[in-house]
Amino acid sequence: MKYVFETRMEVRDYECDIEGIVNNANYLHYIEHTRHLFLRSLGVSFADMHAKGNDAVVARMSLQYKIPLRCDDEFISRLALQKEGVRYVFHQDLFRAADNQLAFRSKVELVCLVNGKLATESEYDVVFKDFINAE
Repeated sequence: MKYVFETRMEVRDYECDIEGIVNNANYLHYIEHTRHLFLRSLGVSFADMHAKGNDAVVARMSLQYKIPLRCDDEFISRLALQKEGVRYVFHQDLFRAADNQLAFRSKVELVCLVNGKLATESEYDVVFKDFINAE
């Protein structure tokens, strides 16, 4: 898998549960933030796209928790992108920075709504043209 974007983040203490590990729901925040940073790196604002009637919405997720992240761990969030039919498929993995060990793996499928209706093409096709592998 060829990653097309990566960013570094750090676990904050309030994201951890009583066991001292990141609460499972926070991994979803990490990968969503990564997708938004990816858009920003392309000069695109998620909010601006919404204002124009283009909404990328999550249709399905597959999540695998490999090793726990803990308070103050730094991690690297990596993203790969494909297009399958009407779906944009984001393969997003989180690696603990200290040893580059895979902590979390996800496959996130998004579809686009243009003015509230499922669209086969959208402005996102233009934005992602250099990164998607149509199958």
